Amino acid sequence: MEGGRVHDAAWKVAAYAASTVALLGLWHLASLVLASPALPAPLETVRVLYAYLPELLPAFLISLYRVLAALVAASILAIPLGLALGRSPRLDALVSPALHILYPIPKVVLLPIFLVMLGLGDASKIALMAVTVFFQILASVRDAAACVPRGSILAARSLGAGRICTCLHVVVPAVLPELFTALRVGSGTAIAVLFLSEAIAGSTGLGYFIVDSWSMIDYPRMFAGMIGMAVLGVGIYEALAGVERALTPWRRA
Repeated sequence: MEGGRVHDAAWKVAAYAASTVALLGLWHLASLVLASPALPAPLETVRVLYAYLPELLPAFLISLYRVLAALVAASILAIPLGLALGRSPRLDALVSPALHILYPIPKVVLLPIFLVMLGLGDASKIALMAVTVFFQILASVRDAAACVPRGSILAARSLGAGRICTCLHVVVPAVLPELFTALRVGSGTAIAVLFLSEAIAGSTGLGYFIVDSWSMIDYPRMFAGMIGMAVLGVGIYEALAGVERALTPWRRA
């Protein structure tokens, strides 16, 4: 089993390395064909990235904190509500119409309201991302909880398990895969929202770093920030995948 995990990890690293080389090759080819200062060559961008690393790293850490805080806040609110809606048809029938109305609304339009209420600091950006991801997590958890086989619930009840015990040992494990899928998808959405919020109303973070570089027509610096944003997204995605593997060992089996 341990050897299989090492093999899987080595294969994933090799796949990432091959994909990175292929993307860099396409990037270099595009920069040669277009011959535009707006698309610098990869090697030039890497040199600029190294030069601006002392400035880029704090922006990266600020953006990382904002995304993680938003994911945690959204999960704390959405998971219990999703479990309750999924296991209570009456409650779901009462609340779902409001969710169906609110879910399609682009949450980015709420940015001006959050800026007025919470200011230009971290709180408004975290709140906007949390609201966006909240609905994605809620919908996934609710649907997964509703689809738990009735036989599994009855089996736990027949063994003397109460509601709380049944929820913790039957419903929650069944929901975990869908929850982490929602978190991985939501992390990408959150980073997109983060870029908009930092670009529009920010003076820190990767989004501001990118837009500030663009305003100075410093395209290599701008692409260095974009690489930082890509690393942020991939890092959070793989971290969530690792936590999922640790908490759902039966899926590997």
